Amino acid sequence: MADYTHRLATEADLPALRALMTRAIEQLQHGFLSPEQVRASHKVMGLDTQLVKDGTYFMVERDGQLAGCGGWSFRATLYGGDDSVVAREPARLDPATDAAKIRAMYTDPGFVRQGVGRLVMDLCEGAARQAGFTRAEMMATMAGVPLYRVCGYEPVEEVLSAPIDGVRVPLVRMAKAL
Repeated sequence: MADYTHRLATEADLPALRALMTRAIEQLQHGFLSPEQVRASHKVMGLDTQLVKDGTYFMVERDGQLAGCGGWSFRATLYGGDDSVVAREPARLDPATDAAKIRAMYTDPGFVRQGVGRLVMDLCEGAARQAGFTRAEMMATMAGVPLYRVCGYEPVEEVLSAPIDGVRVPLVRMAKAL
């Protein structure tokens, strides 16, 4: 993984991040979701720009190309982006009692199974630990569950999104001790 670099995302990166997320949802959810659920996923998933503003959203690049991204949060929101139908809660968490939230993890389809997701996860968990958190949780997509299991996350509950045009998207809340 020595050929990957990483940095925190800035507002100037938002168009590239959104484009990667669209590609990832469109191409990587197939085989896990129906075509209708993939379409609905765009209203469930996405980038929460609060993560970029908070300085907790990472970009992983190879040779100047965005390979993946993801973040963590010290806020109560578990998942959902700026344009999603998911309610967001900006309240700050207490590291002594609350779990950090792992958020908006995406890998470019051209970089899957090349260590990008694990690198993003390591960056997020390390930053959350440094901020004093001892636990992390996330709302995982079905396509993400295999990676998160390998990274030590355990399922807590299976949920369905709110209906989007009559379609619900399956998700799994997962947690891990840091």
